[in-house]
Amino acid sequence: MSIFGNIVSKLFGHSKAEAAPVTPPAGGAPAAHAPAPASAGSTTTAAAPAAGGAAPAPTALKDVDVASILDGLVAKQGQKLDWRHSIVDLLKTLDLDSSLTARKELASELHYSGSTDDTATMNVWLIKQVLAKLAENGGKLPADLVH
Repeated sequence: MSIFGNIVSKLFGHSKAEAAPVTPPAGGAPAAHAPAPASAGSTTTAAAPAAGGAAPAPTALKDVDVASILDGLVAKQGQKLDWRHSIVDLLKTLDLDSSLTARKELASELHYSGSTDDTATMNVWLIKQVLAKLAENGGKLPADLVH
C-alpha cells in the first residue's frame, strides 16, 4: 500500500471508530490483510484504491474531521507533535514510518519535482500536499491549513 494510502487508511479507521463501536475483522486479522469489498461498512474501502498503482486515489473521506482525529491522537501520544506544520510529526501522530526513506517515497507518490536531497523544502511541500489531498478527498481541515 502507498504511504498516502496508509495515511488515509489510518484516518478513515479512526473516523469509523468515532462514529460507531469497532467490530474487529473476522478471525482478528488486521484490516490490511482482509479482502477489500466496496461496501459502505468496510474498514478497508479507503485503503483499497491506493494499493498498487502510481498516484494514490483514495476513496473520499466523506467529511472526516481530520483535525479533530489528529488532535486526539496527539493528546494520547504524550509527545509534543505539530502535525499541522510537520510531515514527520503527522506521520508519527498516525504511528507511520517517518524516516527519510518513507518521506522520499511519499514525495515520489505525490509527484514532487524538487530535489529530495533538500529535505527541508521537500518536507514543507509534503505537509502542504498531504493536507491539501486530504481536504480534496473530503477531509475536514481548518481553512488556514489548506492552500
